[in-house]
Amino acid sequence: MRRYLALSLMVFISSCNDVEQSSGLTNILDSGVLKVGTTYGLTTYYNGPTGPIGFEYELAAGFADYLGVKLEVFPYYNLNELFPQLENSHIDVIAAGVIVSPDRFNTFKFGPGYQRVTEKLVFKQGDEWPRGIEDITGELVVVSGSSHTESLSLLQQSHSDLTWQETDEKDMEELMEMVLEDKLDYTIADSNILALMRRRFPELAIGFSVSPEHDIAWAVNKQKDDSVLAAMIEYFGIIQSNGKFAALEDKYFGHVRQFNYVDTREFIKKSKTILPTYQAWFKQYSKDIDWRLLAAMSYQESHWRPKAKSVTGVRGMMMLTLATAKELGITSRLDPEQSIKGGAEYLAKILRRIPDRITFPDRLWFALAAYNIGFGHLEDARVLTQRQGANPDMWVDVKIRLLQLRQKKYYKTTRYGYARGNEAVAYVDNIRRYYDTLVWLDEQQPQMLEEPQIELKPIDTISTEMEPTEVAATNKE
Repeated sequence: MRRYLALSLMVFISSCNDVEQSSGLTNILDSGVLKVGTTYGLTTYYNGPTGPIGFEYELAAGFADYLGVKLEVFPYYNLNELFPQLENSHIDVIAAGVIVSPDRFNTFKFGPGYQRVTEKLVFKQGDEWPRGIEDITGELVVVSGSSHTESLSLLQQSHSDLTWQETDEKDMEELMEMVLEDKLDYTIADSNILALMRRRFPELAIGFSVSPEHDIAWAVNKQKDDSVLAAMIEYFGIIQSNGKFAALEDKYFGHVRQFNYVDTREFIKKSKTILPTYQAWFKQYSKDIDWRLLAAMSYQESHWRPKAKSVTGVRGMMMLTLATAKELGITSRLDPEQSIKGGAEYLAKILRRIPDRITFPDRLWFALAAYNIGFGHLEDARVLTQRQGANPDMWVDVKIRLLQLRQKKYYKTTRYGYARGNEAVAYVDNIRRYYDTLVWLDEQQPQMLEEPQIELKPIDTISTEMEPTEVAATNKE
């Protein structure tokens, strides 16, 4: 059906264009291959532990599926290398988080804008804050061929003393790291990429916006007919209407919209100093769950404090209720190993209750929310989601309804009633941020998470003395 729709679209578009123009969609369908050019990066494309990954990559894979063809990805190190490949028809589409700048708009055709970003001047926290162009007093370097050079050229018209350098040797992420290492005073970064980078490097600070908001869109060859462009518009319309785009955007960006400098810096510090003490237990008891996710949960629950206690009576590293601890055979919630074991088992138990049709990562976000707010309240939010015509199996839709559990007109219609759904949403977002940072620390800088040489005792040999002041608490059920 998708191939039929695409063919019909191509026939219609081609009939409206100059017959001498070659039909890009015909070539793609005849060859059975969609050739997509992109760049390496956090939000575009890279090889992860299980294969290719990235926001742009997943969008491109979906477009290839829509057309019924195979996807071939051609990654490059910078846009200067990529754009000529499109002009020479070596690739069909550029999907690389490309900002639609005026110059680019005059050179290429662009599909529908699917994100809005601004360009930010980046400096190191603690240095003098540049609040405007006139405050730039040091070395400014940007990626050659980027939209940043175009924005700076526009600013230079009113600030003739503005100067900068361009490089083909570094990408945007590398330039930000150079700022942190005091090898560079300033650079410019797109706001979506900067949001992700600040979870790893909280000392990256924002001076001011260098440009107004721009669209991000896919580029196609201006010399070809509009058949690929029309198919692209249709595809983005479909994934916008069925919620798939919102889910994908939430997967990569939904948890980093808010930034807390103090919290991020403290988390990274404790990941180096406190986490190694308990890391072996997180690995031992995580089983099918990524140990780094379990560790991120524990930090959100207790900041890795074995004797943590909340006003509701939950205790320990994983903040277990007394009832849940007894159900899991945990004799002391204050013992860090028992708490980690119990928290892992309880999360696994919740995961088993999530309907099989719900896939990862949504399945995991649902389980985390239920760990915090209770499975019953999660189900209430899913029922509200379905009543309101949204998808109860997608986290991006359900988290909106979790917020409604605080509103009387909604919670009075549910089985379990009022709940602090906003806290559950924040809980999941925080864990996702901590988890992303731990993955980066573990994979890119493993020496930061080196485990101390400690002997782990079997859990049944640890003292089973009960906590001296156990109090009843509301079960997380």
